[in-house]
Amino acid sequence: MIHAGGYSQRLPNASALGKIFTALPVGNPVYQMLELKLAMYIDFPLHMQPGVLVTCADDIELYSINDTECIVFDKPGFTAVAHPSPISVGTTHGVFVLKPEEESQVCEIEYRSCKCFMHKPSISDMYERGAVCKGAAMPFSTGNPEFVYTDSTYYFDYTTGTKLLNLLKDIGPLSCEIDAYGDFLQALGPGATSSYTKNTVNVTKEESSLLEVRQKIFSSLKGTPLNVILLNNSKFYHVGTTQEYLFHFTKDQDLRAELGFISDAFSICSYETSRKADVCVMHSILHPSCTVGPGTVIEYSRIGSHVTIGQNSIISGCWINSGQCVPPSVFMHSLAVNVDGTTGFVTIVLGVEDNLKQSVTSLSDVNELQLFGTSLVKCLDRWGLSPESLKFTGDRSSLSLWNARIFLLSSDQRSSFTISLEMMCSVHSTSSFRCTKDLRFLSLQEILLCKNLEEMLKFRKELSDDICKKRSECN
Repeated sequence: MIHAGGYSQRLPNASALGKIFTALPVGNPVYQMLELKLAMYIDFPLHMQPGVLVTCADDIELYSINDTECIVFDKPGFTAVAHPSPISVGTTHGVFVLKPEEESQVCEIEYRSCKCFMHKPSISDMYERGAVCKGAAMPFSTGNPEFVYTDSTYYFDYTTGTKLLNLLKDIGPLSCEIDAYGDFLQALGPGATSSYTKNTVNVTKEESSLLEVRQKIFSSLKGTPLNVILLNNSKFYHVGTTQEYLFHFTKDQDLRAELGFISDAFSICSYETSRKADVCVMHSILHPSCTVGPGTVIEYSRIGSHVTIGQNSIISGCWINSGQCVPPSVFMHSLAVNVDGTTGFVTIVLGVEDNLKQSVTSLSDVNELQLFGTSLVKCLDRWGLSPESLKFTGDRSSLSLWNARIFLLSSDQRSSFTISLEMMCSVHSTSSFRCTKDLRFLSLQEILLCKNLEEMLKFRKELSDDICKKRSECN
């Protein structure tokens, strides 16, 4: 079971199709995360009792074991795969608290029992509950012998799966979001307590039924074993945020070497661009006169002559006219939408560090939201709009960049990119832009609800055909 990972607020270019279809800079045509996931786990079913394997779509696990060993899933209850990680990484992932046992020589793979599971714990909590380990298990040098074991993939057997199905029947139709990691794994092991059921820090949207459902899950799973497979010679890569995505695809030379990532995967671009180790271009066509800054990722795009794209940016699904200049550290993603029976285009434009999850509860606090590294109120003023005129979709008690109507609807893909670029540049006074009454704004939330995937995939197919044609002409 691989979660598609749609509606990502931390990596919006993966929202339309889902993170499982994230392009990777390797292959001809480019591979997607789905192919990599299937390749990583290809040996698992041979050594697995009937059950379910659960994994996310935004992480990569690389591991090494000797020829005489294999990863076996044959124990009752849950069995999770664990990776040694720096303590700081544990604050944003799941962390296992192992049962103590006599000291033994660290092997590439160890089978251990788990006392409990912690979901995105603080550093002090990890120390207090005994999650911090010491030794030589770390596969990389950190200068610190202390580490924690973090989560990635887990398995549960057929009997446990039946128990979960019966629990679902008892609860009835779900009216709240259940986390496949935090809400299940925190209920397991002899050290588990129900205190986590009241913690809503990591909940996207808190529903009134959440506490009751969590408590029922805890009661049902209480006492279920939590086994862990420690892959001591392994690395865990998370690519679910804009910063992680940029780092691992452009600057992380270890991952590039391990998976054979390249700078120009199934693309047409200049020799200079294709030779850059810190640029990533996937399934795109760039005019030879283009300039791309270091640390930038471009996917599924068509870019005209004499275009300059700044460093540390993400360009996805865009058609950029000749001569345009994209500033550094920006996120631009064009999507096709169906609005009132007509196909249109919207280009999402953000700063790569903008927080789509940050929210306020009233219009009077909108100035706390940051867009392009500055106040949203300042942006509205540059566009000739007042905070009172700003509209939001969905839950009006949670106002954020995610549900703010700040993205312009256009009739075609190229003009959509141009007008969004002008809006962004006007905030930093490098161009002028004033809104007129005939313009229509959409929120990212509603853009995804009315997305036109057929039109977006048609654009990708046309790119693919042109790439193949140009390559055949060169050969």
